Amino acid sequence: MIRLLTFFTNSGDHNLLKAFTMKNQFNSKLSYAFLTILFFVPGLAIAQANVVESDSHRFEEVAQGVWFVTGTGSVFTMSNAMVLVGEFDTLVVDSHVTPAASRALLDSISVITDKPIRYLVNSHYHFDHAHGNQSFPEGIEIIGHEFTRMKLSGANGNVLEESTFKSFSDPVPATVANLERQVAAESDPARKATLEERLRVQRDYLNAIAEVNPTPPNITLETKMTLFQVVAEGSREIQLLHFGRAHTGGDVVIYLPQEKIVFTGDMMLPGLAYMGDAHVDEWPDTLDGLKSLNFDAWLPGHGPVMRNKDPIDNFQSYLRDLWTKTGQMYRSGVSAEQAAEQIDMTNHSDNFAQIRGAGVDPRAIRRIYQLLTD
Repeated sequence: MIRLLTFFTNSGDHNLLKAFTMKNQFNSKLSYAFLTILFFVPGLAIAQANVVESDSHRFEEVAQGVWFVTGTGSVFTMSNAMVLVGEFDTLVVDSHVTPAASRALLDSISVITDKPIRYLVNSHYHFDHAHGNQSFPEGIEIIGHEFTRMKLSGANGNVLEESTFKSFSDPVPATVANLERQVAAESDPARKATLEERLRVQRDYLNAIAEVNPTPPNITLETKMTLFQVVAEGSREIQLLHFGRAHTGGDVVIYLPQEKIVFTGDMMLPGLAYMGDAHVDEWPDTLDGLKSLNFDAWLPGHGPVMRNKDPIDNFQSYLRDLWTKTGQMYRSGVSAEQAAEQIDMTNHSDNFAQIRGAGVDPRAIRRIYQLLTD
């Protein structure tokens, strides 16, 4: 199967992707797309995109040798990754949600390079970004924040027993059962085939969860580490930066000053991030550190490539407002569960499509109550 992908971006960060598929005679699991777009529209900043796909992954080259990686849907990856290809080696950022997902990533990297992987960097410890660590072969160094090592090593308890992992993973059997019922009840062949594929992916994910063995970084940083990768033009500077506590206690952004690109992990997303382990009161100030960098594009842990910095200001405003409103509920003696139902953040709905009425993720409110109590 060959997929021809038309990709372009404008200054408002609307990524338009049109895919055309056509059968051919090649018996290959790989598909390639190299496109140059040559037209102009007033107000539209057109960029050439180099996109390559495997069965499981889509690689978008956002700068020479800098690849933004997303899943195609055939394997449950749950998060984005980044791959930096140099003259002699490769660096990978984040390992996805399971060993099976990371194995698919490792197999897929061959569509963009044959250079060996030297480093894996964890943006933070959460399961959807770091539970594929164990699939990376011996000899590949894993780099992360000291907090990430503490969490994944078990020094601060078993992450597989924490509420964050369980709140996302425990519902998977019910998802599988629900899809089984939908497949059995569906009579339309096309819809049934779609449901069967979704069921296959979720069954594979359920089986893969049992394989997880949290694997910590063996190289850590506290605030900053700088790597230099040999590239054709000389040397690529790679800064690993911890600006403070935010989404977790050990968020690291990967900054490429020459390319003016930063991988933000879940510290900054296009929409609202999960806050069950967050330091909501400190997060806005940490984002000031991100804003101090000179970058044109930011690559989030979930969602598309972003070139607009306004969402950072919007999210800082949301976090400060949520902290204030939750604190008022806490001091009034309202329970966390009641507060999660009552807190109204609709004044931010223009910036966050997820907000459709009163109510906030209870996991976020329970976390803020914990911080207020401590």
